[in-house]
Amino acid sequence: MPLCFSSLRRRLGHLVVASVSLVTLGSLLADTPTDPLGEKVGGDTTVFATGRNAFSFPAANLSDAERTRFAIGNSFFRRNWVEAPASTKARDGLGPHFIARSCGGCHVQDGRGAPPDMFNRLGETQDPTVALLMRLSIPGTDTHGSPRPDPVYGDQLNNAAVQGVRPEGRVTLRYQSVQGQFADGTPYELLAPHYGFADLGYGPLHPQVMVSPRIAPQLIGVGLLEAIAEADILANATDQAAAPGPIKGVPNRVWDAPSGHMMLGRFGWKANVATIAHQTGAAFVGDMGITSRHFAQEACRPAQTDCLAAPSGKSAGAQGQTDVEIDDQTLNNVVFYQATLAPPARRKPEDVQVLRGQALFAKAQCATCHRPSYVTQHGPFAHLTSKALSDQRIWPYTDLLLHDMGERLADNRPDFGANGRQWKTPPLWGTGLIRDVNGHTRLLHDGRARGVLEAVLWHGGEAEDSRSQVLKMSPAERAALVAFVESL
Repeated sequence: MPLCFSSLRRRLGHLVVASVSLVTLGSLLADTPTDPLGEKVGGDTTVFATGRNAFSFPAANLSDAERTRFAIGNSFFRRNWVEAPASTKARDGLGPHFIARSCGGCHVQDGRGAPPDMFNRLGETQDPTVALLMRLSIPGTDTHGSPRPDPVYGDQLNNAAVQGVRPEGRVTLRYQSVQGQFADGTPYELLAPHYGFADLGYGPLHPQVMVSPRIAPQLIGVGLLEAIAEADILANATDQAAAPGPIKGVPNRVWDAPSGHMMLGRFGWKANVATIAHQTGAAFVGDMGITSRHFAQEACRPAQTDCLAAPSGKSAGAQGQTDVEIDDQTLNNVVFYQATLAPPARRKPEDVQVLRGQALFAKAQCATCHRPSYVTQHGPFAHLTSKALSDQRIWPYTDLLLHDMGERLADNRPDFGANGRQWKTPPLWGTGLIRDVNGHTRLLHDGRARGVLEAVLWHGGEAEDSRSQVLKMSPAERAALVAFVESL
């Protein structure tokens, strides 16, 4: 969907190219602010890193004191929590229900999760769904317009529990092959997931339960995304609404517990979380059963009497907070750690195939939703981030808006203002390093796509025209498109 180029020039870092010609690409990029080599996707925060640890470095421009705080936050992010009562008082309080024992259990190496890959003879998974979270809700809304949880199991299914407490259940997963072909006759296969539940510990789910699978995403650059001005994100929606064509992204307004008011959603697969602080506190209590100031109640439901009777941890008590399991200072350091994780530099930005793929990416209107660039301002909580993240030209490739992605990707579960067909545009930086960090290339909200091209082929709804253009590309063009995305 073409946008008015004069409007784009006024916006920070939009990139729309009308031809695959590299000459045309060069002329359009001549006045676009950029790093000379196209490598520093996070501005001065960028690190030049590849390999298994590529997503785990602090922003390159942090002070020595901030690097120390980063290291402290890292230790609590990766450490395993234990169930109470325990001899250690620094990390007890796991559960009663949980899906992981640490933040790093889902975000391995600060990277991206994948769906389970161990199958029985029926094609169903038997592997614990650590990195695949199953969101649950029933029709209607709860406080502040949030999804209404299942009355027995809450807002997510936890497949593990401490001693004396029943796990909530087990997720089953099978795939159905979806066959297709490109315009040149080259066949392709997609995998359509089908989810189910087994061994439910507290009886059946609500008859109207809505389920949404969510894969743990990589964490690089989240503090930079938090520092993008709200006005820039809303401008994306304004530009798209004014332009012809089907792409009409919309923002999501969500409740943020740490600030105590509604804010613009930026995180989560449906932009259903506004700040890193909220995301971290909610994940501690939801995924590990660790309570904190703004999430002080265990996620036990009334029917889960064994969960309600389980003992609480004493970790925060040593710091003077006797009513929660992780104290403010420790939690804040974990938030700071995530906020200052650096995006790795691009690879091969001047490669001819990559440049051709960049032009094709823009020609297919991918850059409309995956807006390339912004200049950061500051995060919502000064004590939870660094000034080093401000005033940086960054290249995350996202508009942070919700888009209708079609029926094939629909989860049919609303989340605040997001409907059952809408998903937030994910940032693309670091995509080409997921294989190095996590040993796989699984993409999209539930990891169904086995690489960049499959992810594109799942696009529908507002992105149907872009998908159609990719289907018409030659093998060399498809390879160039993938090379570009994997260079980011």
